[in-house]
Amino acid sequence: MVNLFRNKLFIAVSLLVIIAGFGFGPADTPIFSAAYIKNIMHKTATWQLKNPKHKTTDWTNGAFYAGVFAAYETTKSPEIMDSLMAMGERTNWQPGNRYDHADDIAICQTYINLYRIKKDRRMIQPTIDTVQKMSRLPGREVKSHGITWWWCDALFMAPPVLGQLGKTLKDPSYYALNDSLFRQTYNLLYNEDEHLFARDATYLVNSAGEGKRESNGKKIFWSRGNGWVMGGLVLLLQELPANHPSRNWYVNLYKQMSARLLSLQQADGLWRSSLLDPEAYPGGEGSGSGFDCYALAWGINHGLLDKKIYLPAVQKAWVGLNTLVSPEGRVGWVQPIGGDPRRNFNADSWEVYGTGAFLLAGSEIIKIKDLVKR
Repeated sequence: MVNLFRNKLFIAVSLLVIIAGFGFGPADTPIFSAAYIKNIMHKTATWQLKNPKHKTTDWTNGAFYAGVFAAYETTKSPEIMDSLMAMGERTNWQPGNRYDHADDIAICQTYINLYRIKKDRRMIQPTIDTVQKMSRLPGREVKSHGITWWWCDALFMAPPVLGQLGKTLKDPSYYALNDSLFRQTYNLLYNEDEHLFARDATYLVNSAGEGKRESNGKKIFWSRGNGWVMGGLVLLLQELPANHPSRNWYVNLYKQMSARLLSLQQADGLWRSSLLDPEAYPGGEGSGSGFDCYALAWGINHGLLDKKIYLPAVQKAWVGLNTLVSPEGRVGWVQPIGGDPRRNFNADSWEVYGTGAFLLAGSEIIKIKDLVKR
């Protein structure tokens, strides 16, 4: 309990220092200046690129490099572009080994984004081949779990890739494949009352009320998993045509989840590892909070969320996220790899996907009109 109090006190003091030192308005706050945002994005991206942790095609790097590409788009840094191209050449533009596992095509989001700039077919052909194989040949995931995307964070890993292929290749069959697989996951894991996703079927509570619960008796809804769903929805909506028949369904899901997450944000601007039992978890969790900030800011920028309602939450989230960045540029308070809420992380805990989420958040914060000083 003493450590929990100290953790909360540290975050509260850090938040007050930022607000007191920089102000909390768009006109006089460096943290909401374009120069600051570009600088902190470059700093955190550079630190993380210098401190790799996993196999390049791992899902963790799928999320990280999505953020690195967003950092390039924001900063136009030649060094960041060089790092992105070096990553692709290092992997020979290949996804992971499991053709039907969403984790192993997450890195392909970045391959496709780079292809759109460089127009080199070898950057996307392995991705096309892998997705085509998945569409033709049910594999281990379906055989083991009944559906291909059986865990909620798969909705960040794979749907954006299928959306990108549909748009890039002008082939609606990719949209149709995504609709089919996405709705299977939704039907299994989405809670219509809570407007949140269970991590996987082992976290579902049956009609008799039996199942895993938090210490306060609430159902378990994992912050990072739902944050990744939000990030995936945003990336998918960027690829779907305005007149696509499924677009409104995704928009409605996005709005439902946005409203629910707004109600679950904590006073420091961040979200706790377990969304419905925040008191039991120390500190704000960096990766879920980063994706939530990104997704809500995107909704403001694209007119899907009411700016008057959501802008204060996005401001608080960005301030809170910046309290997690160390002087050298490491994004801390990131829950380690795992499939459920955890308590075993602190200010020194980092993972590449935490940096990816932070970078994505910054890439949308900087676009908010009347907030960011140019």
